[in-house]
Amino acid sequence: YTFGTTFRAEKSKTPRHLAEFWMIEPEMAYYNNEMNMDLIESFVRHVVTRTVEKCGLELEVLERDLTKLEKVIQPFPRVEYETSIKILRGEIEVNGRNAITLQEEDLQAAKDGIVRCEATIKKNEKIIKGGVKKGKRNHLQSQIDKLKSEIKVYEEQIRNIPQWIESAKNFPDGEDFGGSDETVLTRVFDAPVMVYNWPTAIKAFYMKEVEGDSMHVKGVDLLAPEGYGEIVGGAERETNIDVLKQKIVEHELDQADFEWYLDLRRFGSVPHAGFGLGLERMVRWICDLDHVRETIPFP
Repeated sequence: YTFGTTFRAEKSKTPRHLAEFWMIEPEMAYYNNEMNMDLIESFVRHVVTRTVEKCGLELEVLERDLTKLEKVIQPFPRVEYETSIKILRGEIEVNGRNAITLQEEDLQAAKDGIVRCEATIKKNEKIIKGGVKKGKRNHLQSQIDKLKSEIKVYEEQIRNIPQWIESAKNFPDGEDFGGSDETVLTRVFDAPVMVYNWPTAIKAFYMKEVEGDSMHVKGVDLLAPEGYGEIVGGAERETNIDVLKQKIVEHELDQADFEWYLDLRRFGSVPHAGFGLGLERMVRWICDLDHVRETIPFP
């Protein structure tokens, strides 16, 4: 495995992206993608459970809801890409849960939350105006400030959720997920979910095709719940040098840039698979943070 910095050239003005981030990348000899998914699941479960065990005080300070993290002890659902987009559109339910309906319920809950917060703020302001001791006044003002912060969160949800619903309902076949799509999809699952067997056209040239299906490759993304999205991406690798050369042409890449990679097959290889886990995204999910910039010492 390697564990080091990775650099991103694209513009990345989202809560999930950094120009420079840390990634751990294991690669396993004689692994297929099923074994790869087994390792990803056990790896992530171990990290989360050990963090909850060893860093309870820190997570309490961050006001992290540990009951949500503790759900990693259950098996991670595994869903093929073609099934996942039907779940996303609301065409398939998961244990009676519909992705679109849940988003509509979240939207109504945000509207109700604003009404509830504003009523409490009004009541507290009336008490303060009537005259109370300093300690009580400070306590009530602290409540007001916290409720105003909650209102901002609800307002953002009211702005975003209708767009998310529209995007999910009209998600086109064969496309990659955006951040909002991952949020809607994971809403129906209680644990991290693995989406596998992705369309060939949107994945890297070195991923191995599904047997008898050239339209899909043996790739897998692990999507964290609560809207945190992809934290792991991996695949079983193509070991046939002739297939790799063909894929390089199909992806309109310069073969000269990949001769070192072809040498790995040219001079002998074995079946293998691997994945990359983004450290900062993992920390963001575990700590329930708003932005990935909060997870790295030098943002």
